Formats: sequence, C-alpha cells, structure tokens
Amino acid sequence: MLTNNKFDIRRLQRPWLVAANLIFVAGIVLAATSAAQSALEDKQTKQEFAFDGKISREVLENYLDRSVTMAYFLVTGKTEGNREYDYREDDLRMINNIQPKFIGRAIYRWNGESRLNDSDFWSEAEELIARVHAHDDEVIFQGCLFETISPDVNHVSIPGWVFEEFGLRPEERTFLYEDMLSQKGKFVNHWGRSSVPDITRLETQLWFFYLAGGYIHLGCEALHLGQVQLMGMHDPDLTEWSTLVSRIRKYAKIHARRHMVLLDAHVPTGGMVVNGVSLLDFNSFPLRVKEIEGRPLEGELQVGHLDGIYRRSKGCRSPSGWSCESLPYLVEFDNFGRSRTPNVLDLNSVFVWGWDEISWFAQQGEDDRNKWLIDARNWIRETDPNGHLQMPVSRMITCPNQSGGNYRANTRSAECPVGYSQEETIKTLFLSQ
Repeated sequence: MLTNNKFDIRRLQRPWLVAANLIFVAGIVLAATSAAQSALEDKQTKQEFAFDGKISREVLENYLDRSVTMAYFLVTGKTEGNREYDYREDDLRMINNIQPKFIGRAIYRWNGESRLNDSDFWSEAEELIARVHAHDDEVIFQGCLFETISPDVNHVSIPGWVFEEFGLRPEERTFLYEDMLSQKGKFVNHWGRSSVPDITRLETQLWFFYLAGGYIHLGCEALHLGQVQLMGMHDPDLTEWSTLVSRIRKYAKIHARRHMVLLDAHVPTGGMVVNGVSLLDFNSFPLRVKEIEGRPLEGELQVGHLDGIYRRSKGCRSPSGWSCESLPYLVEFDNFGRSRTPNVLDLNSVFVWGWDEISWFAQQGEDDRNKWLIDARNWIRETDPNGHLQMPVSRMITCPNQSGGNYRANTRSAECPVGYSQEETIKTLFLSQ
C-alpha cells in the first residue's frame, strides 16, 4: 500500500504487480457498487409498501418518497401528436437501477382519444407493467384523467359495463364530444381545437369512468384527476366529483390489484374536502419555482410564492380512515409550454424565466440539475414534511433541445444518448429516505 502520493516508476517494471493492482481496484469498485445496491434493497425491505383495500399514512408516504414522473412510459407507438417514446429498454434498465415505487403519468391521452380503440394500446401497456412487476410487484403505475377532450372522442365506443354502472341500458354508440361541454360555453375550445370537459355533464362522467375502469383493468393502482377545478367549473360544492369518485372507488374495490386505487389531483385551493373527508388520497401540485432576481435562469422554492401548496395542504380524514392536520402531497416539475417572453424575469407568472418547470430544469447544467434536486428535496422536508418531491424521469419539454422534445433522467450512454444524467442522483436520494 502506498504511504505517500509519489509515483514509483519501479512499479511499471513489475507487470504482475500492475495486473494485481488493477484487479484490486476493480474489486473495490465492484464491491462499492454492490454495497450501494444491497443498501437500497435492505432499505426497501425495512420500509413498508404493503396495502390492500386501504392504505396507512406511513405506507402512502413510503410510496410518495419513491415517486417518479415517467410520462407515457406505458404508451407505445405515437404518444402525443407525432412524438415517439424512444429508449424504453433503457428506461426498464433504469427502473431496475433506481427502484421507484410509484410511476406517475405512465399512461394517458391528451386528446387523440381514438387511439384507445387500438388493442395494442392496451396489450402492450399490460406487457410493460408485467415486465416491471416481474422485478418488483409492489410498483404502482398511475393513469391520468385529464382536463381536455377533443372531437376525436366521437370515434370511441362506450362499453356495456360503463352504461351498467350508471343504471343505463347498454347501447351501441360512441362518446359524444358536444355532450361533455359546458352548456354555458365555459372553457369551450379552451385548448384551441379541444375543450375542458364539464364534470356536471353525464357524458363526461361516462367518459371518465370508462378511462378509470380501463386503467384499473390494465393494472394501474393510481389515477391522477388533473385540474379538477377547471372541470368542476359548475360544481362548486364538489357534488358531482364526489359521485364520480365514489363510483371509481367502488369499482376499484372489486377490480383493482389490491382492491383500491389512489386518487390525486392538482388542487390550487389545497384539497378536495367534503364534510371533513378528502376525496383524494393525496394532493398534488406543480413546484411553483420562484425566479431569483439578478441571477438569470436560477430558481428556488419559497412558501407563499403564487399559489404554491407548501404548508397549504388541507387537513381531513383520508379515504382510508386516518385523520391528519395536512394531507400528504406531491410536487412535480409541470409542463405547460413556454411564455411569449422566454428568458425574461416575471415574478407574477407561473413560468420560470419564461419556461414551464421541466423545460426550465432541462436547460440547467448537469451538475446544477443534480444539486437542485438534492436541495429541493431537502428544502421540502425541512419546510413542510407533508410534501414529497416527485422525481423527474421523463417528460415533454418545449425549450430548444436535441433530445426529441423530451427530458429524460437516464444516464447518458450509447443506449440512451439523449439522457440528462440525473439517474444516479435520484437513486442516491431514494437510498437516503
């Protein structure tokens, strides 16, 4: 063993010693890697991830602590518009490496509803779930019921079981776009050629129940309900939302893998609470990153910035029966496009230096991205322990990029040359839970 930092030329004259040293160093590296992996596995066995029919707060927060956003992971072929979801095999490798327990936004449609008629949409998603569950059958996949509907839904047939749930006689027809819209014209064409569905319309509830049931049949154990306040434009007392949520939970009790489904939504008011009981199992919201004046493209988290959820998640009795002063919540790197003034400071805007949150994040340097994840996770823990940072693994971006319009946390490699390389940082953060 060397006792100083001087290089000894005589070592080069001993090939057998050089080889021995190389083997010794390689062994150390391999042992360290194996130790880290074993530590993660040991940590996992010490944590509790079991539930059936209801979920304790401890188990719920264990899942939230190991949550990631992997938009469209379960959607093969065209995802949204002309986008393709590439590098799925490397994603499967990464999942086995970082070992998430909750994979958010894994399957959904943002318009393009007729894709649901394609049997491959469902069967190939089911195969991907099976591949992940072969390694870890406790992983939860999340489907989404979003705040948009397009005329393309007119091509989707309504299954008999949807009619039957609502006490209606089954008939051979498709969903009707016009019957999902606000009769007062509110948020019609809100998204250009698509609209916000009105939760008070029966057709909207049929549609959402169809999506929920389909994703539950697939094996999803969580559903994100999107911007519930937009869709509840005519439901201020949450009467219609309460009815639909009750239907979904009743259906999940029979058909879900573990006899329940975890529901969440973006809640600008801090929750969906009716008579003291939350309609949601946990809340969620964008990070609401605040720009730092005088430091271009830098951002931080701050209590009270805009409508951020920090210290504002409402107390309630959870759907599983336990009470809390503040319901656990996730914050995520949201995507919603770019502003008309990119790279310009505006502290009153939800855009971060003119970009949505994930596009802003993607433009940081690799080291800065890794540091920001660590700092954000620590800040949330210290500031509001009810909050949990959902790690960004894959999401669409709108900033200039050479990664096919997607941010990906994968370690950059030949198998994923467009990776942004946050994979090992995320793994380390999961290990430290």
